Amino acid sequence: MNIVIDSGNTYSKVGWFQEEKLLRYTTRLTFSELIEAVRYEIPEYILFSSVSYTAADFENALGKSLKTFELTPETPLPITKNYDTPQTLGADRIAASAGANFLYPGEDLVVIDMGTCITYDLIDKNAVFQGGLISPGVKMRFNAMHSFTKRLPLVEPEPGTPLIGKSTRSAMQSGVMNGVLAEIQGIIEQYRHNSPDLRVLLCGGDAAFFESSLKPPIFAVPELVLIGLNRILTYNVSLQ
Repeated sequence: MNIVIDSGNTYSKVGWFQEEKLLRYTTRLTFSELIEAVRYEIPEYILFSSVSYTAADFENALGKSLKTFELTPETPLPITKNYDTPQTLGADRIAASAGANFLYPGEDLVVIDMGTCITYDLIDKNAVFQGGLISPGVKMRFNAMHSFTKRLPLVEPEPGTPLIGKSTRSAMQSGVMNGVLAEIQGIIEQYRHNSPDLRVLLCGGDAAFFESSLKPPIFAVPELVLIGLNRILTYNVSLQ
């Protein structure tokens, strides 16, 4: 059994894999909760990816030395990066791309990851990460309208928002939710102009708001980042 860990600024996510099969996962763990989740089920290998901690921090907190790989810009990958600033490329973006290529090898792919920001990344049929777009996420847009004005309220996202808002709150809902939907559809259309057979994969916490409204074929893969982290782990184990 292997474990992969995606540790963000506030919360961590951990997935347990048997070879390539995701057995289970847990999300929204604090760092101390992450340690407890792993402490009593020691795996054969671990891949640790974090923006806040190092693999050494993790092992010190765990109190055990394990066969731990750390995802850094220098970590060998099963895909190639064609990116001008690889040192600044987010681990989530490269992990989701590796997961997409593992699930659908030999295809042109776009991964749309809907988190704090929305990222659109192209992985071509030759397993080359070509880069993409980064735009503000759903909650960031709501927060911006509230923070940069004096009277607009702080609004939470809701699915199925009507196009025409009949109140300030509903107009803000429409502006963000329908605006993001139009953005996604427009970006996909531009990508497909260059690659008609393009496959689109959707992941991230806000994906559920939009997946039913997008024109098929759109494939929702909620745990794509974990799948990609495990693919990177097994690739590095194979190099030993």
